[in-house]
Amino acid sequence: MPRVKRGTHRIKRRKNILARTKGMMWGRKSKITLAKVAGVKAGVNAYIGRKAKKRDNRGLQQIRIASALKEMGKSYSKVMGTLRKNNVALDRKVLSQIAAKYPQVFTKIVA
Repeated sequence: MPRVKRGTHRIKRRKNILARTKGMMWGRKSKITLAKVAGVKAGVNAYIGRKAKKRDNRGLQQIRIASALKEMGKSYSKVMGTLRKNNVALDRKVLSQIAAKYPQVFTKIVA
C-alpha cells in the first residue's frame, strides 16, 4: 500500500485558519501558531458581543418607552404591568418602535 501524504489537507487547514484572521495586525495574520489563538479568541469575543448587543438593545427599548410615557405623565412599571394584565401581546421592541414613529398610536395603546 502506498503511504498517505497529507500536504493538501495541511495547506487547506492553514488557509482556513489564516482566512479567519485576515486583517489582524503583526504575526497574527501570517503565523499559524499565533493565528490559531487569535482566531479562537476572536470567535469567543464575537459570541460575547452578539449577546451584549441584545442586552444593549433591550435597555434602549426600555428607555424609549419610558421617555414616551414620561411625556404622557405615566410610569413605565405601572403601564407595563397593566399591559400584561390586559393580555396585550406587544413586546418591548415593537412598543419602542411605535413610541418613536407613531406617538398617536402609542397613546391609544397605553390608554
